[in-house]
Amino acid sequence: MYAYLKALHIIFIVTWFAGMFYIVRLFIYNAEANDKTEPEKSILQKQFGIMIRRLWLGITWPSAILTLILGPWVMLNGNWDKMLGDEAGRWLLIKLCFVVLLYIYHFSLHVIYRIWNEVATIFLVAIVMLATVKSNLSWLWGVMALIAFIILLMSGIKIYKAIRTPKN
Repeated sequence: MYAYLKALHIIFIVTWFAGMFYIVRLFIYNAEANDKTEPEKSILQKQFGIMIRRLWLGITWPSAILTLILGPWVMLNGNWDKMLGDEAGRWLLIKLCFVVLLYIYHFSLHVIYRIWNEVATIFLVAIVMLATVKSNLSWLWGVMALIAFIILLMSGIKIYKAIRTPKN
């Protein structure tokens, strides 16, 4: 039973992340449609609106809710809750802090579009690294690597934007 719960939990984590990655892209495409002329603008915004609603309400929210239900269930069935107070369980406490921040990010997507575009990637890297490397991860090197990853990611976004934006 535990293996099935864990598999379902991972599946819904993946679909939740996929939804968060893609929803922001759809927000941006929808906003960029404002620069188009009619009737293209109306057609695109109508289609993006449908896609946004279906993705957000049909995939992303249900995945977030099922992740939240299955996570504690997996933790209890795997006896992970017993190690939360131990030194060996600190990685799980840190991971759970990142998960809380991820849910805050999820809720913020209702309000903020462009600024948060790649934040889900940062949370994904931090959570997966903590869950796989656990207590073998050095704090100093882990934080430095995460900061380096953020700098590389943001630099890549700026380079991509510079290449994508036509020069006048």
